[in-house]
Amino acid sequence: MMAGLVIREAHFPGRAPVDAYGDGGFRFADMSHRGSILCLPSGIYGWQPVDPLALQPADFDRLFAEAGDVEILLVGMGKELRRLPEGLRTALKAARISADPMSTGAAVRTYNVLLAEDRAVAAAFIAVD
Repeated sequence: MMAGLVIREAHFPGRAPVDAYGDGGFRFADMSHRGSILCLPSGIYGWQPVDPLALQPADFDRLFAEAGDVEILLVGMGKELRRLPEGLRTALKAARISADPMSTGAAVRTYNVLLAEDRAVAAAFIAVD
């Protein structure tokens, strides 16, 4: 019996540096993903947010579930540096996660350095064209 097409959630089960970004997506671990990504200790996940000004604590539920393994969160806010929304800053502070918003390009570069240093880092990257 032939099974139909199975669509799985975008997930890479491990930590990996980001090799490239742009054109609306990212390359990592010899794979590519179109859209935003969330990089956590448990793996790299496809992530829905596209508007940095509309980020909410619920967008980070996976992160909060792993808060004990994360000290710093890098947030790639697209092409420009933008301030994190107040509600999100409050939720991250309550979870004892230091958040650093920056452009996506700067966040990718910083993430790769901290990952190479084996730091307790997570990242949320909004895709850029």
